[in-house]
Amino acid sequence: MTAPLSARDAALRILADIRRQPPLRVPLDDALGGILAEDVTSPLDIPAWTNSAMDGYATRAADVRGASAERPVRLSVVETIPAGAFPARAIGPAECARIFTGAPLPDGADTVVRQEDTDGGTDVVMILNDRDAGVNFRRAGEDIRRGAVALTAGTPLGPAHLGVLASLAVAHPLVHRRPGVAILGSGDEIVDVDQPDEILSGRKTASSNTHTLLALVREAGGRPANIGIARDTRESLREHFVRAADADLIVSTAGISVGEHDHVRAVLDDLGTEHRFWKLRMRPGAPVGFGIVRGVPWIGLPGNPVSTMVTFELFVRPAIRAMMGHPLPFRRAVPVRLAEPVTLRPRLQHFLRAVVTEGAEGAEVRLTGPQGSGILTSMVKANALLIIPEGQFETPAGARALAILLDDPRHQADPPF
Repeated sequence: MTAPLSARDAALRILADIRRQPPLRVPLDDALGGILAEDVTSPLDIPAWTNSAMDGYATRAADVRGASAERPVRLSVVETIPAGAFPARAIGPAECARIFTGAPLPDGADTVVRQEDTDGGTDVVMILNDRDAGVNFRRAGEDIRRGAVALTAGTPLGPAHLGVLASLAVAHPLVHRRPGVAILGSGDEIVDVDQPDEILSGRKTASSNTHTLLALVREAGGRPANIGIARDTRESLREHFVRAADADLIVSTAGISVGEHDHVRAVLDDLGTEHRFWKLRMRPGAPVGFGIVRGVPWIGLPGNPVSTMVTFELFVRPAIRAMMGHPLPFRRAVPVRLAEPVTLRPRLQHFLRAVVTEGAEGAEVRLTGPQGSGILTSMVKANALLIIPEGQFETPAGARALAILLDDPRHQADPPF
């Protein structure tokens, strides 16, 4: 058996075997969170015409300069231009048009005087302030020019991006398909929440990992599918892996240690799996496996709830993002100062549940408390994973370190660990 990999090498190995999903066109309102698969070039100027930025009177700056309440300027109102209409004529000297926000500016006008600075006249209007001379309009193409690339391939689509696409009449943007992720639990000791009597009596353990992973996959942008809980037999495990064959990615939990009831490796061998690695030099989560099962990538996570969540964050989430076409799959790590000493064993890289806050000297980090891999509430409290390098047994208070912020929207191309 090959030597255990570092967490960084494992993450890079997974990405080397992950393939982006094919592009497809989806309805605009379903594209939120998708990744553009092509550049989007604007077929028109945005805005399409020079238009008013407020309700008021469109006129010439030369005619209103010097206007004041004591010396108002008198202009003839030649037409009214509501939003959605177009001017009937140009504006000449001592003339103006009543105009509303978004309406095209008539030729000859280079100013929109806000209505508050007038007497509100209909045929003739008195301008009482010249502060708007030469302003309050939006030029054609001010936002996007015709022929310009409005959005580039690889852009994650947020609400503002959907608005831009709508303004360009893109009803079905081309995005990378969201990967279908099969979630597979295993173990005779666990049952799903549809058996509350077994759980509440203490006879069985709830499969919290299943629901945690379904949520994590959905949050990462994938399409999760619950394949169910396999029993601790080769037959049951094989049946469940075969059931997951149509997925783009298979994620299993438990069953990959060395116990006599851990049959996952034997079943994967029977299915002709191309194994990439089976164990890592990290805690929590040393028993992590990765391979290709009949053409489908498989990531095997540990069964302990915290180990499951930590290894998902480090390996599965970046894989899903890469499959979706994200150019930056990994969360970044930020420098922090330890507010308390940390003592660790054994000689492994550690990812500790922690809370990062802003202190007098910048970002400070404290552990959430006991770091046992079964203490799932520690993940509820945590907003970061504190990274302690392999072999660093004693880290004093005040020392500098790196922490992965679990709610940080900023990402990077390479693993930060």
